[in-house]
Amino acid sequence: MGKIIAIANQKGGVGKTTTAINLSACLAEAGKKVLVIDLDPQGNTTSGFGLDKESIADSEKTVYELMLNQCSIRESIVNVENIPTLQIIPSSVNLAGAEIELIGEMEREYILKNAVDYIRDDYDYIMIDCPPSLNMLTVNAMTTADSILVPIQCEYYALEGIAQLIRTIELVHERLNDKLVIDGVVFTMYDARTKLSAEVIDTVKENLQAKIYNTIIPRNVRLAEAPSHGLPIHLYDGKSTGAESYRNLAKEVLARK
Repeated sequence: MGKIIAIANQKGGVGKTTTAINLSACLAEAGKKVLVIDLDPQGNTTSGFGLDKESIADSEKTVYELMLNQCSIRESIVNVENIPTLQIIPSSVNLAGAEIELIGEMEREYILKNAVDYIRDDYDYIMIDCPPSLNMLTVNAMTTADSILVPIQCEYYALEGIAQLIRTIELVHERLNDKLVIDGVVFTMYDARTKLSAEVIDTVKENLQAKIYNTIIPRNVRLAEAPSHGLPIHLYDGKSTGAESYRNLAKEVLARK
């Protein structure tokens, strides 16, 4: 049975999508069969794997149609070019209105879970990129997932909103998914030249009762460039520090299964 990890933080710009793309790609590089679910209406994970968001939306077989029961989960799965063991359920901008359209639906918190249950055994890992908000899409990710990976940016406001995120995870655990746990925290955008980055890490370790990954993702130009080329970092520049960092994170994730 595949392990399902939701990558969540309602604070934007923390490296959530970068982590979803590159951790998934490095797990696939390690020989694992991986499915990525892009649950963010911005669709940056979709385009980060080289898929054209407009043509994908026109296909009417995205996670939006899946959530509204207008296509099956197998119909929504797309292969990722150059990565044979990785597939994606793409997003589209239409997903932004899904929460309103789902009002009144029975058990709407479990729509994604009920769909994913059909294909869970086909994969070693299923990674869900959540939107930067605590809405019904994020709740669907949490009811589907076994665990939550929380990227935290090494900046002054790092802990802002984390308490709310943890409270949401606890509520979902209590009321909707008693198997849900925090998989761990991964620090992103680390700048070794600044004292602030080290101070943020120390502060989070002191205040957050959660597992913390040893791997720290650095600020890296090649890592920032890769999405514009529609490639994960290990294909864009496999020798960069960004690629090595995500390979190391993938090793830690593999070791925890």
